[in-house]
Amino acid sequence: MTKRKKLSQGQLRRVRSNQEKRLKKQDSHQWLDDQLGPQQEGTIISRFGQHADVEANNGEIFRCNMRRSVGSLVTGDEVVWRAGNEEQSGIRGVIEACHERRSVLTRPDFYDGIKAIAANIDQVVIVSAVLPEFSTSIVDRYLVAVEDVDLEPIILLNKVDLLDAEQRKIIEEQLKNYQQLGYKVIYASTKQAEGLDDLSQQLSNKTSIFVGQSGVGKSSLVNSLLPEQSIDTKEVSEVSGLGQHTTTTARLYHLVCGGRLIDSPGVREFQLWHLEKDRVAWGFIEFRPWLNQCRFRDCKHQGDPGCAMQEAIDSGKILQQRFDSYQRILETMENNKPSRVIPGKK
Repeated sequence: MTKRKKLSQGQLRRVRSNQEKRLKKQDSHQWLDDQLGPQQEGTIISRFGQHADVEANNGEIFRCNMRRSVGSLVTGDEVVWRAGNEEQSGIRGVIEACHERRSVLTRPDFYDGIKAIAANIDQVVIVSAVLPEFSTSIVDRYLVAVEDVDLEPIILLNKVDLLDAEQRKIIEEQLKNYQQLGYKVIYASTKQAEGLDDLSQQLSNKTSIFVGQSGVGKSSLVNSLLPEQSIDTKEVSEVSGLGQHTTTTARLYHLVCGGRLIDSPGVREFQLWHLEKDRVAWGFIEFRPWLNQCRFRDCKHQGDPGCAMQEAIDSGKILQQRFDSYQRILETMENNKPSRVIPGKK
């Protein structure tokens, strides 16, 4: 894979300048105090550039401006806002404050630094599929990111109707390794309605988020759980074999089972260069008993004498495949990390 070209200092300055301009525009509609109603609680259900959709306690949705002092908001944030007495160019209120987040899922962005994806979530559903491709390496990357923020991960393999018996057996053997580690694995097909009851049960009375590559069928799964939403979906490109983006911004939905679900935009690549190496190792949960047990503190776990990790691999307590995946992640972190990270807005 071609290494991404790093930004020049001039490009970095332009990106930061554009970020500052966007912030200055956020409060373009000036609200006088007597034009606003009393403060009330609400939840961000979606974010659109300088605006955000707030769900009031009665379920009504208001598109609002954000005070500059609020900072960046993401889907799931709980906020204090005020409704305007009159609508101004489609804007119906203003967000004045954001409550402290109970949890936040983040990912690195080459241009914007560390970006929050969603807030106040309980579990992360890692959606993979046989198309565009099934990759345990991608699953491992997401698991590391979820473990780093101490959230519960669920692995979901979608589009299993495309597998014949032999192919399914092979993939089930791969996913059995995750089940033995204690991870919940769900096999799903929206066309054959397989696994949807199990999925609904897992989502019940929790705030969850779907994450995964473009084209794995996250929006199709939401449509199956909430058919009245009729979210746009696209097939995997026949030309490139890659998934096509259909969800462009994270959106929160209320489920019949009592839970809340956030559908997030798909990504072509999910990087981890924002994490320290020891946090990546921590994200492989079976490594934890062996961390800091090597003879040498700077052990690279690559044939070093007295390596506790290698002893665990030799004894079958750590799978070689998972250790190889860990090493690949470290390699790509170094290769893809920007020369200078732009501060993100969590």
